[in-house]
Amino acid sequence: MSLDHPVAPAGDVVSTTSPAGATTAPRSTTEVPVPREPRRRTLRHRLSRLDVQLSPYLYISPFFILFLVVGLFPLIYTGYVSVHQWSLIGGQGEFVGLENYRAVFEDRYFWRALRNTFSIFVLSSVPQVCIAMVLAGLLDTQLRGRTFWRMGILVPFVVAPAAVTLIFGNLFGDRYGLVNDALGLVGIDAIAWHVDTFASHIAIASMVNWRWTGYNALILLAAMQAVPRDLYESAAIDGAGKIRQFLSVTVPMIRPTIIFVIITTTIGGLQIFTEARLFDNVGLGGSDRQWQTVTLYLWEIGWRVRNLGMASAVAWLLFLFIVAVALLNLVLTRRIGGGSR
Repeated sequence: MSLDHPVAPAGDVVSTTSPAGATTAPRSTTEVPVPREPRRRTLRHRLSRLDVQLSPYLYISPFFILFLVVGLFPLIYTGYVSVHQWSLIGGQGEFVGLENYRAVFEDRYFWRALRNTFSIFVLSSVPQVCIAMVLAGLLDTQLRGRTFWRMGILVPFVVAPAAVTLIFGNLFGDRYGLVNDALGLVGIDAIAWHVDTFASHIAIASMVNWRWTGYNALILLAAMQAVPRDLYESAAIDGAGKIRQFLSVTVPMIRPTIIFVIITTTIGGLQIFTEARLFDNVGLGGSDRQWQTVTLYLWEIGWRVRNLGMASAVAWLLFLFIVAVALLNLVLTRRIGGGSR
Protein backbone atom coordinates (compact mmCIF):
# COMPACT_ATOMS: atom_id res chain seq x y z
CA MET A 1 0.00 0.00 0.00
CA SER A 2 1.50 3.30 -1.04
CA LEU A 3 0.99 6.64 0.62
CA ASP A 4 0.63 9.85 -1.37
CA HIS A 5 2.15 11.91 1.44
CA PRO A 6 5.08 10.58 3.37
CA VAL A 7 4.96 10.85 7.17
CA ALA A 8 7.57 13.13 8.59
CA PRO A 9 9.63 11.99 11.51
CA ALA A 10 8.97 13.38 14.95
CA GLY A 11 10.39 16.81 15.43
CA ASP A 12 10.51 17.66 11.72
CA VAL A 13 8.78 20.66 10.26
CA VAL A 14 5.81 19.84 8.04
CA SER A 15 4.93 22.13 5.14
CA THR A 16 1.44 22.01 3.72
CA THR A 17 0.14 23.38 0.46
CA SER A 18 -3.38 24.67 0.00
CA PRO A 19 -5.47 23.67 -3.02
CA ALA A 20 -4.90 27.08 -4.55
CA GLY A 21 -1.22 26.48 -4.44
CA ALA A 22 -0.41 28.85 -1.57
CA THR A 23 1.96 27.53 0.98
CA THR A 24 1.06 27.98 4.67
CA ALA A 25 3.57 28.69 7.38
CA PRO A 26 5.47 25.67 8.62
CA ARG A 27 4.50 24.35 12.03
CA SER A 28 6.42 22.17 14.39
CA THR A 29 4.98 18.91 15.61
CA THR A 30 6.36 19.60 19.12
CA GLU A 31 5.43 22.76 21.11
CA VAL A 32 8.01 24.18 23.48
CA PRO A 33 6.48 26.16 26.43
CA VAL A 34 7.60 29.74 26.66
CA PRO A 35 8.77 30.63 30.19
CA ARG A 36 6.77 33.44 31.81
CA GLU A 37 8.54 36.42 33.24
CA PRO A 38 8.08 36.92 37.03
CA ARG A 39 5.36 39.44 37.90
CA ARG A 40 6.84 42.65 39.04
CA ARG A 41 5.06 44.82 41.58
CA THR A 42 4.66 48.16 39.97
CA LEU A 43 4.20 51.38 41.91
CA ARG A 44 0.51 51.38 41.07
CA HIS A 45 0.08 47.88 42.47
CA ARG A 46 1.84 48.83 45.69
CA LEU A 47 -0.32 51.92 46.10
CA SER A 48 -3.45 49.85 45.50
CA ARG A 49 -2.44 47.33 48.15
CA LEU A 50 -1.58 50.11 50.59
CA ASP A 51 -4.98 51.69 49.94
CA VAL A 52 -6.75 48.42 50.76
CA GLN A 53 -4.83 48.08 54.01
CA LEU A 54 -5.10 51.65 55.28
CA SER A 55 -8.47 52.83 53.96
CA PRO A 56 -10.62 51.11 56.67
CA TYR A 57 -8.61 52.81 59.41
CA LEU A 58 -8.91 56.18 57.71
CA TYR A 59 -12.68 55.77 57.36
CA ILE A 60 -13.21 55.09 61.08
CA SER A 61 -10.56 57.52 62.34
CA PRO A 62 -12.87 60.61 62.45
CA PHE A 63 -15.02 58.97 65.12
CA PHE A 64 -12.06 58.12 67.32
CA ILE A 65 -10.50 61.54 66.83
CA LEU A 66 -13.78 63.20 67.79
CA PHE A 67 -14.16 60.87 70.77
CA LEU A 68 -10.61 61.69 71.85
CA VAL A 69 -11.34 65.42 71.75
CA VAL A 70 -14.86 65.60 73.24
CA GLY A 71 -14.96 62.33 75.20
CA LEU A 72 -11.70 60.94 76.49
CA PHE A 73 -9.91 64.22 77.12
CA PRO A 74 -12.76 65.73 79.21
CA LEU A 75 -12.94 62.50 81.19
CA ILE A 76 -9.24 62.57 81.99
CA TYR A 77 -9.31 66.30 82.71
CA THR A 78 -12.27 65.82 85.07
CA GLY A 79 -10.22 63.24 86.96
CA TYR A 80 -7.42 65.80 87.22
CA VAL A 81 -9.80 68.44 88.58
CA SER A 82 -11.26 65.98 91.11
CA VAL A 83 -7.96 65.72 93.01
CA HIS A 84 -7.56 69.50 93.35
CA GLN A 85 -9.31 72.31 95.09
CA TRP A 86 -11.09 73.98 92.19
CA SER A 87 -13.49 76.87 92.52
CA LEU A 88 -15.79 78.17 89.81
CA ILE A 89 -14.51 81.69 90.42
CA GLY A 90 -11.02 81.22 91.85
CA GLY A 91 -9.94 78.44 89.52
CA GLN A 92 -7.37 75.78 90.35
CA GLY A 93 -6.16 75.42 93.90
CA GLU A 94 -3.78 73.09 95.67
CA PHE A 95 -3.59 69.34 95.27
CA VAL A 96 -5.83 67.57 97.81
CA GLY A 97 -5.72 63.95 96.62
CA LEU A 98 -8.86 62.00 97.49
CA GLU A 99 -10.24 64.66 99.82
CA ASN A 100 -13.03 65.58 97.41
CA TYR A 101 -14.10 61.94 97.19
CA ARG A 102 -14.14 61.68 100.97
CA ALA A 103 -16.32 64.79 101.17
CA VAL A 104 -18.75 63.28 98.67
CA PHE A 105 -19.00 60.00 100.60
CA GLU A 106 -19.67 61.88 103.83
CA ASP A 107 -22.50 63.93 102.31
CA ARG A 108 -25.87 62.35 103.05
CA TYR A 109 -27.43 64.03 100.04
CA PHE A 110 -25.11 62.08 97.74
CA TRP A 111 -26.35 58.74 99.05
CA ARG A 112 -29.92 59.96 98.82
CA ALA A 113 -29.32 61.05 95.23
CA LEU A 114 -27.75 57.67 94.44
CA ARG A 115 -30.77 55.88 95.90
CA ASN A 116 -33.17 58.09 93.96
CA THR A 117 -31.23 57.54 90.74
CA PHE A 118 -31.32 53.78 91.08
CA SER A 119 -35.03 53.80 91.99
CA ILE A 120 -36.00 55.97 89.00
CA PHE A 121 -33.74 53.87 86.78
CA VAL A 122 -35.50 50.63 87.73
CA LEU A 123 -38.97 52.16 87.38
CA SER A 124 -38.15 53.52 83.94
CA SER A 125 -35.80 51.02 82.32
CA VAL A 126 -37.57 47.74 83.07
CA PRO A 127 -41.05 48.79 81.83
CA GLN A 128 -39.46 50.71 78.96
CA VAL A 129 -37.69 47.68 77.49
CA CYS A 130 -40.69 45.38 78.04
CA ILE A 131 -43.17 47.79 76.42
CA ALA A 132 -40.75 48.46 73.56
CA MET A 133 -40.53 44.72 72.89
CA VAL A 134 -44.31 44.40 72.74
CA LEU A 135 -44.71 47.44 70.50
CA ALA A 136 -42.00 46.22 68.15
CA GLY A 137 -43.69 42.81 67.95
CA LEU A 138 -47.02 44.41 67.08
CA LEU A 139 -45.47 46.69 64.46
CA ASP A 140 -43.78 43.67 62.88
CA THR A 141 -47.17 42.18 61.98
CA GLN A 142 -49.30 42.94 58.93
CA LEU A 143 -50.96 46.11 60.22
CA ARG A 144 -52.79 48.59 58.06
CA GLY A 145 -50.91 51.85 57.86
CA ARG A 146 -47.75 50.38 59.33
CA THR A 147 -45.67 53.40 58.27
CA PHE A 148 -48.04 55.75 60.10
CA TRP A 149 -47.87 53.74 63.33
CA ARG A 150 -44.10 53.41 63.13
CA MET A 151 -43.73 57.15 62.69
CA GLY A 152 -46.26 57.79 65.44
CA ILE A 153 -44.31 56.00 68.18
CA LEU A 154 -41.28 58.16 67.38
CA VAL A 155 -43.11 61.47 67.90
CA PRO A 156 -42.46 61.58 71.70
CA PHE A 157 -38.73 61.34 71.02
CA VAL A 158 -38.89 64.40 68.76
CA VAL A 159 -40.66 66.58 71.34
CA ALA A 160 -38.30 68.73 73.42
CA PRO A 161 -37.59 67.26 76.88
CA ALA A 162 -38.36 70.58 78.55
CA ALA A 163 -41.84 70.68 77.00
CA VAL A 164 -42.48 67.07 78.02
CA THR A 165 -41.44 67.77 81.59
CA LEU A 166 -43.61 70.87 81.88
CA ILE A 167 -46.66 69.02 80.55
CA PHE A 168 -46.18 66.02 82.80
CA GLY A 169 -45.46 68.30 85.74
CA ASN A 170 -48.95 69.73 85.32
CA LEU A 171 -50.46 66.28 84.82
CA PHE A 172 -48.97 65.14 88.11
CA GLY A 173 -49.91 68.28 90.00
CA ASP A 174 -50.68 67.77 93.68
CA ARG A 175 -53.89 69.80 93.74
CA TYR A 176 -55.04 70.45 90.19
CA GLY A 177 -53.31 67.71 88.27
CA LEU A 178 -55.24 65.70 85.69
CA VAL A 179 -53.99 62.40 87.13
CA ASN A 180 -55.35 63.16 90.59
CA ASP A 181 -58.65 64.26 89.07
CA ALA A 182 -58.90 60.93 87.23
CA LEU A 183 -58.07 59.02 90.42
CA GLY A 184 -60.76 60.96 92.27
CA LEU A 185 -63.37 59.75 89.78
CA VAL A 186 -62.72 56.15 90.84
CA GLY A 187 -62.61 56.96 94.56
CA ILE A 188 -58.85 57.10 95.09
CA ASP A 189 -57.45 59.90 97.23
CA ALA A 190 -55.17 62.47 95.65
CA ILE A 191 -51.47 61.60 95.64
CA ALA A 192 -48.85 64.11 96.69
CA TRP A 193 -46.63 63.66 93.67
CA HIS A 194 -44.22 66.40 94.73
CA VAL A 195 -44.02 65.33 98.37
CA ASP A 196 -44.01 61.55 98.49
CA THR A 197 -40.69 60.04 97.43
CA PHE A 198 -41.96 56.94 95.66
CA ALA A 199 -44.77 58.84 93.93
CA SER A 200 -42.33 61.41 92.56
CA HIS A 201 -40.15 58.60 91.22
CA ILE A 202 -43.13 57.10 89.40
CA ALA A 203 -44.00 60.48 87.89
CA ILE A 204 -40.46 61.09 86.64
CA ALA A 205 -40.13 57.53 85.37
CA SER A 206 -43.36 57.93 83.39
CA MET A 207 -41.85 60.93 81.59
CA VAL A 208 -38.75 58.93 80.70
CA ASN A 209 -40.81 55.96 79.52
CA TRP A 210 -43.10 58.11 77.39
CA ARG A 211 -40.16 59.72 75.61
CA TRP A 212 -37.84 56.76 75.02
CA THR A 213 -40.08 53.71 74.60
CA GLY A 214 -40.87 54.40 70.94
CA TYR A 215 -37.22 55.01 70.11
CA ASN A 216 -36.18 51.64 71.55
CA ALA A 217 -39.16 49.97 69.86
CA LEU A 218 -37.92 51.08 66.43
CA ILE A 219 -34.45 49.67 67.14
CA LEU A 220 -35.97 46.33 68.13
CA LEU A 221 -38.31 46.44 65.13
CA ALA A 222 -35.34 46.81 62.77
CA ALA A 223 -33.81 43.69 64.30
CA MET A 224 -37.09 41.76 64.06
CA GLN A 225 -37.43 42.51 60.36
CA ALA A 226 -34.06 40.87 59.76
CA VAL A 227 -35.29 37.54 61.20
CA PRO A 228 -35.90 35.03 58.36
CA ARG A 229 -39.62 34.55 57.74
CA ASP A 230 -39.22 30.83 57.09
CA LEU A 231 -38.48 30.34 60.78
CA TYR A 232 -41.96 31.58 61.63
CA GLU A 233 -43.45 29.37 58.95
CA SER A 234 -41.68 26.33 60.37
CA ALA A 235 -42.83 27.22 63.88
CA ALA A 236 -46.41 27.64 62.66
CA ILE A 237 -46.29 24.22 60.99
CA ASP A 238 -45.13 22.75 64.30
CA GLY A 239 -48.22 24.26 65.95
CA ALA A 240 -46.64 27.28 67.68
CA GLY A 241 -48.91 30.26 68.18
CA LYS A 242 -48.01 33.92 67.87
CA ILE A 243 -46.88 34.29 71.48
CA ARG A 244 -44.85 31.10 71.33
CA GLN A 245 -43.22 32.23 68.09
CA PHE A 246 -42.35 35.55 69.69
CA LEU A 247 -40.75 33.93 72.74
CA SER A 248 -39.04 31.01 71.00
CA VAL A 249 -38.06 32.55 67.65
CA THR A 250 -38.04 36.33 67.83
CA VAL A 251 -36.44 36.89 71.22
CA PRO A 252 -33.50 34.46 70.72
CA MET A 253 -32.81 35.80 67.22
CA ILE A 254 -32.63 39.46 68.32
CA ARG A 255 -30.81 38.84 71.60
CA PRO A 256 -27.74 40.97 70.63
CA THR A 257 -30.05 43.91 69.88
CA ILE A 258 -31.86 43.41 73.18
CA ILE A 259 -28.53 43.53 75.00
CA PHE A 260 -27.65 46.73 73.15
CA VAL A 261 -30.98 48.35 74.09
CA ILE A 262 -30.60 47.31 77.73
CA ILE A 263 -27.09 48.77 77.96
CA THR A 264 -28.03 52.07 76.30
CA THR A 265 -31.14 52.31 78.47
CA THR A 266 -28.97 51.73 81.54
CA ILE A 267 -26.57 54.49 80.57
CA GLY A 268 -29.39 56.93 79.86
CA GLY A 269 -31.42 55.94 82.92
CA LEU A 270 -28.54 56.63 85.28
CA GLN A 271 -27.98 60.10 83.80
CA ILE A 272 -31.49 61.49 84.23
CA PHE A 273 -31.35 65.25 84.65
CA THR A 274 -33.94 67.25 82.72
CA GLU A 275 -37.01 65.46 84.07
CA ALA A 276 -35.86 65.81 87.68
CA ARG A 277 -34.64 69.38 87.17
CA LEU A 278 -37.93 70.71 85.78
CA PHE A 279 -40.35 68.66 87.85
CA ASP A 280 -40.86 71.62 90.18
CA ASN A 281 -40.12 75.33 90.17
CA VAL A 282 -37.07 75.13 92.45
CA GLY A 283 -35.17 72.51 90.50
CA LEU A 284 -33.22 70.93 93.35
CA GLY A 285 -35.07 67.63 93.52
CA GLY A 286 -37.74 68.47 96.07
CA SER A 287 -37.80 70.25 99.41
CA ASP A 288 -35.97 67.33 101.01
CA ARG A 289 -34.26 66.06 97.83
CA GLN A 290 -36.98 63.43 97.35
CA TRP A 291 -36.21 62.94 93.65
CA GLN A 292 -32.76 64.50 93.32
CA THR A 293 -30.63 62.36 91.00
CA VAL A 294 -26.85 62.11 90.95
CA THR A 295 -26.59 64.37 87.91
CA LEU A 296 -28.81 66.95 89.60
CA TYR A 297 -26.67 66.66 92.73
CA LEU A 298 -23.57 67.19 90.56
CA TRP A 299 -25.15 70.30 89.04
CA GLU A 300 -25.93 71.68 92.49
CA ILE A 301 -22.40 71.13 93.78
CA GLY A 302 -20.76 72.57 90.70
CA TRP A 303 -22.98 75.54 89.82
CA ARG A 304 -24.66 76.49 93.08
CA VAL A 305 -22.02 75.60 95.64
CA ARG A 306 -19.36 76.37 92.99
CA ASN A 307 -17.06 73.57 94.09
CA LEU A 308 -15.83 72.13 90.81
CA GLY A 309 -13.36 69.78 92.49
CA MET A 310 -16.10 68.03 94.44
CA ALA A 311 -18.40 68.08 91.41
CA SER A 312 -15.70 66.39 89.32
CA ALA A 313 -15.38 63.71 91.97
CA VAL A 314 -19.13 63.11 91.71
CA ALA A 315 -18.82 62.87 87.92
CA TRP A 316 -16.13 60.22 88.17
CA LEU A 317 -18.08 58.24 90.76
CA LEU A 318 -21.12 58.36 88.48
CA PHE A 319 -19.00 57.17 85.57
CA LEU A 320 -17.70 54.18 87.55
CA PHE A 321 -21.20 53.39 88.78
CA ILE A 322 -22.60 53.40 85.24
CA VAL A 323 -19.78 51.15 83.98
CA ALA A 324 -20.37 48.69 86.84
CA VAL A 325 -24.14 48.52 86.27
CA ALA A 326 -23.71 48.21 82.49
CA LEU A 327 -21.26 45.32 82.89
CA LEU A 328 -23.61 43.65 85.36
CA ASN A 329 -26.48 43.94 82.89
CA LEU A 330 -24.28 42.52 80.13
CA VAL A 331 -23.30 39.50 82.21
CA LEU A 332 -26.86 38.82 83.36
CA THR A 333 -28.39 39.11 79.90
CA ARG A 334 -25.76 36.84 78.38
CA ARG A 335 -26.26 34.23 81.07
CA ILE A 336 -30.02 34.35 80.73
CA GLY A 337 -29.74 34.10 76.95
CA GLY A 338 -27.27 31.21 77.18
CA GLY A 339 -29.42 29.41 79.71
CA SER A 340 -32.53 29.72 77.53
CA ARG A 341 -30.77 27.92 74.71
